[in-house]
Amino acid sequence: MGTIYPVLNILGVSLRTDNAFQTRSLSLIQIGENYTDLNNNGQWDNGESFTDTNNNGRWDSGSSLKSYLTLFAETDFLLWARNSLLISLLVTLTGVVFASTGGYALSRFKFRGREFGMTALLTTQMFPATMLLLPFFILLSYLGLINSYIGLIVIYSSTALPFCIWQMKGYYDTIPPSLEESARLDGCTRFQAFYKVILPLSTPALVITALFSFMASWSEYVVAAIILQDPKLYTLPLGLKSFQASLSTQWGLYAAGAVVVSIPVTILFISLSRYLVSGLTMGSVKG
Repeated sequence: MGTIYPVLNILGVSLRTDNAFQTRSLSLIQIGENYTDLNNNGQWDNGESFTDTNNNGRWDSGSSLKSYLTLFAETDFLLWARNSLLISLLVTLTGVVFASTGGYALSRFKFRGREFGMTALLTTQMFPATMLLLPFFILLSYLGLINSYIGLIVIYSSTALPFCIWQMKGYYDTIPPSLEESARLDGCTRFQAFYKVILPLSTPALVITALFSFMASWSEYVVAAIILQDPKLYTLPLGLKSFQASLSTQWGLYAAGAVVVSIPVTILFISLSRYLVSGLTMGSVKG
């Protein structure tokens, strides 16, 4: 219950009509229930009256989809969603292409600098992305990629690729090279053996790579806040942050946006769960 409560709480906030983050009610969905207590003669235990004659003895707040309607109709949420989806899909595509080919090269070929390259990739995982913000910012400024999707995609892809390449390399190591050799004896080139034999067997690892790349960019805030300055380029995290002002916060819109943002990731996990489970075993091959 402890893990599901935050989700239920945010859902409850998104359904309130009074823009309140906290409430006395313990109900997830408030239906405007009568709060006149006949036994206490309309008094709290401390003597304070809680009967609202203007509201006919009903709570001011009930459950409503008003926050969701406002979110889609009166804000730029759809624009932010489009921006986030575009960036996330491009980062995912980049991660899958480079991780699948790079991991294959490290797994199947022996070349000078291979061990050093693998160690360097692993070493980069010791440093958080925020530690690299200044070098990235200087580099992107020099290239003129500040306030652009390309700059953001470059950072997201470069920070996700080391893990993805290592993960794909480990999976390829579990696939017997004899399968490729058999395909080549049947007339396939090395590339044909790769995408006709190895890639289909690597579907679970490719799914993990795609999910990791997608999630690395879908809800990221810090890097996007530094790189993107034009409100028209805002991603979902930056857009939701705009609901928070110095003196007030639009909690209903904030919570409704958070619920909607979590839906795509939830759907992906549910629909691809069978690949995730098989991916944990890192490859059993039918011979």
